[in-house]
Amino acid sequence: MYLLIVTGLSGAGKSLALRCLEEQGYFCVDNLPSSMLKEFVALCNSATPAIQKAAVTVDSRESLLSHSSATITNAFDQLDAPYELLFLDARDDVLMKRYNEVRRRHPLGEAGDAATGVKHERVFLQPLRDRANYILDTSDIKSRDFSALIAKMLPEFESKNLSLLFCSFGYKRGVPVDADFVLDMRFMPNPFYIPELRPLSGLDAPVQEFVYSQPLVSAFFDGVEQMLESLIPLYMEQDKHILRVCFGCTGGRHRSVAAAEELAKRFVQRGMNVRVFHRDLNSEAADIKERFDKS
Repeated sequence: MYLLIVTGLSGAGKSLALRCLEEQGYFCVDNLPSSMLKEFVALCNSATPAIQKAAVTVDSRESLLSHSSATITNAFDQLDAPYELLFLDARDDVLMKRYNEVRRRHPLGEAGDAATGVKHERVFLQPLRDRANYILDTSDIKSRDFSALIAKMLPEFESKNLSLLFCSFGYKRGVPVDADFVLDMRFMPNPFYIPELRPLSGLDAPVQEFVYSQPLVSAFFDGVEQMLESLIPLYMEQDKHILRVCFGCTGGRHRSVAAAEELAKRFVQRGMNVRVFHRDLNSEAADIKERFDKS
């Protein structure tokens, strides 16, 4: 049996993730105390037919049972079934906004306050985050896109091969909290200020040609490629399954997109398992359209 333990910040989407996993054929239980994990695995194994894939959420509410982070991780160590840990995270401002929108009390907040709750919860959950096989930043993921994202990750849950995720983003919307490497593309001119390039993106040949022709950009890409080539074996030795390399620019539509595409192409040619995710590509297009429609 394979067990996926879903944990993370309150408001980051654990319950939503569990519903998505259930749709993918996982036997799911929400908010299972870690002290019951071993018994839960035994029940799954003794079921007829035996349950092959299960997922549970474990989170900071365990502190209300006088459980410490060490108590939770010790419960993980006692499991006699293959398991992995998915940690859902989000920016503090997003978490507090979500709590305020639904008027919920934060389980660790002083008098239910979201701000103090998020602060205390980050400290409590840090040991779990440190052990996570997968960290997913849900700050800018819409509910309707959650299922597709989880489904995209599922084939990798049981794989021992490392996957490279090249991500583009815009600094105006914040740095992805699940990034392993963040590389800033703002050292070069912004195609946004070139009228004929503005409506295009880093997926389009004219923007890519503009980016790749800038001084030192080729050397920069070569350096990043060589760095990753050297470090990937070390990450594999640490049993890391996904390495997220995030390129940022102002809006996340031109320079960062072209950079992510270029590095993805290089590692596809090396035979690596590669995925590309352009976080802010469409959001920035909408912002540009709105801005210039008004002018």
